[in-house]
Amino acid sequence: MGVRSYRPYTPGTRQGTVSDFAEITRSEPEKSLVKHKHRHKGRNNRGVITSRRRGGGHKRLYRIIDFRRDKHNIPAKVAAIEYDPNRNARIALVYYQDGEKRYILHPAGLKVGTTILSGPDSPIEIGNALPLKNMPLGTNVHNVELVQGRGGQIVRAAGATAQVVAKEGNYVTLKLPSGEVRMVRRECYATIGQVGNIEDRNLSLGKAGRTRHQGRRPQVRGSVMNPVDHPHGGGEGRAPIGRSGPVTPWGKPALGAKTRKRNKKSNSLIVRRRRKSSKRGRGGRDS
Repeated sequence: MGVRSYRPYTPGTRQGTVSDFAEITRSEPEKSLVKHKHRHKGRNNRGVITSRRRGGGHKRLYRIIDFRRDKHNIPAKVAAIEYDPNRNARIALVYYQDGEKRYILHPAGLKVGTTILSGPDSPIEIGNALPLKNMPLGTNVHNVELVQGRGGQIVRAAGATAQVVAKEGNYVTLKLPSGEVRMVRRECYATIGQVGNIEDRNLSLGKAGRTRHQGRRPQVRGSVMNPVDHPHGGGEGRAPIGRSGPVTPWGKPALGAKTRKRNKKSNSLIVRRRRKSSKRGRGGRDS
């Protein structure tokens, strides 16, 4: 994948960049593998907004992705690489020898015409899926299961990869993209390789309209709201927060307060916490 820029005919084209889509080999999805996707727009079953700043956006059909990779020992041939509007990674359409078609996440370097395999005895090659216990140390993997048979739940974003760093007893230790080191059951499946579309992180939207096309609505700083809408609101001119620290619209501490449950079951599986991010939201210290 490459990044493409435009001549600055408008303010949006001056700043924005897009993918060149060079790896895409097919423009229309497989009809049997798509379904309607209801857009909730951040609302619950009563129509009340429970997740702010969502709504609008272009219509999408959901591509049914095979995260389980449960067709063991049946070779599959990569027929096409396609765009998926529901994720930043590309997807690969594969044809199994028994005639079934499925979508999988497209690993970097996987070409059309390549044969892939899933199962405990699969070779260590890009695109093959096998249990973590059968992978040598240092292997880069993605689409990692947390519960055997449930399907891959982590390391699925564009350019993401985890590394097998240790094996001990019933667990395999992985270093995740966030920097967290955690243990996963040795029977859980993962796919070899790094998720494709690596350059996605280098893209610049360039204008507010592209954000709206993705279904994200504008975000407003709390300090410019009224007191009824946000704890930071009110006052004359650019008033300070008026509290010991920034808070959420519901009065809970923001920027640094830990929100993970203390007694969560998976706490015992985390060897090292993820590295702390220094990034802040667009509103700075105002959430």
